[in-house]
Amino acid sequence: MGEPSATQPDLRFTTPRTLPDPRTLAGRVVVLDIAFAAEGMGTPFEEVTLPFIRELGSRLAAWIDHHDHERQADFRDDPRFHLATKAQHGACPEMVTPAIVHETGPVGTILTHVDLDGLYAAAKWLLDGAEPYPGADEDARKVDTRQGEPGPVAKLIDHALRAHFRDDALKHRIVHYLTGGLKDREHRAVIQRAADDFAAMAAESERLARQFEMRGHIAYVDAESAKTRYDKTSLLLLGQKRAPVAIVRDSGMITLAAEFSSGISFVELLGLGGGMPTRVSLPEARLDEAIEKINQLLDRSQPRARTPAPPRKRKKKR
Repeated sequence: MGEPSATQPDLRFTTPRTLPDPRTLAGRVVVLDIAFAAEGMGTPFEEVTLPFIRELGSRLAAWIDHHDHERQADFRDDPRFHLATKAQHGACPEMVTPAIVHETGPVGTILTHVDLDGLYAAAKWLLDGAEPYPGADEDARKVDTRQGEPGPVAKLIDHALRAHFRDDALKHRIVHYLTGGLKDREHRAVIQRAADDFAAMAAESERLARQFEMRGHIAYVDAESAKTRYDKTSLLLLGQKRAPVAIVRDSGMITLAAEFSSGISFVELLGLGGGMPTRVSLPEARLDEAIEKINQLLDRSQPRARTPAPPRKRKKKR
């Protein structure tokens, strides 16, 4: 297991649609697990991602990401960009290698995604491409694809982040806990307390899941009736137990999800331009369109189960 470098770069957290002003980022910048913004999701690449890249200019040291996007091909000849699809790499940390860290050289800022995948990638960069603990890459893949059971450390961190996804101080603690070899008891205690809050959210998700209604091949629920905070990922996974696709509506948006191995690409089906193929969020105005296109797609591959007709009564012989 590696040790963090003596000179720590600034650690910043963001999302594809809310990139920071490049002028606020120190020195050379490495971008981890940040997808290119997608036209179909209301944040066009030309208005969000491209200006960010251009304004950073030569200060952009490396960009490592594993989300599908039609504009990845534009950067094929730029050695700073290490881009893949979700099918090629289920999680970003496995793409952060000692060779890439060494070739990139010192950076002043690590700009990474807000989820476990992004935090694990940042920790791995700080450790010169080494896993923070054996099996960390595989844990990140299991969490990001929602396939398989992650180990206890990743499960704890995942729950903490899902319960407090806006808490940047917690994210810093998690990265420090990982780069410190999981030894800091204070960091562990804070992460544990945050994870404990997940239980109530999971219970509300279970309650909402009882309201799923079938719309063809889709399990749909309107989560506006939530009585308290719930976990959308848990709710979507519960919906996927009932149907190949789950849709949750809340706050003017709909979130669609299917199993990572389903072969479904909402990005292609709905013309989004980029993103995670099996989980996307859209304005609720596209709900009817999404339901129609998903059912048409799945009708061709797996016809809906039909309720068998009741047996005919035999006429008595006279």
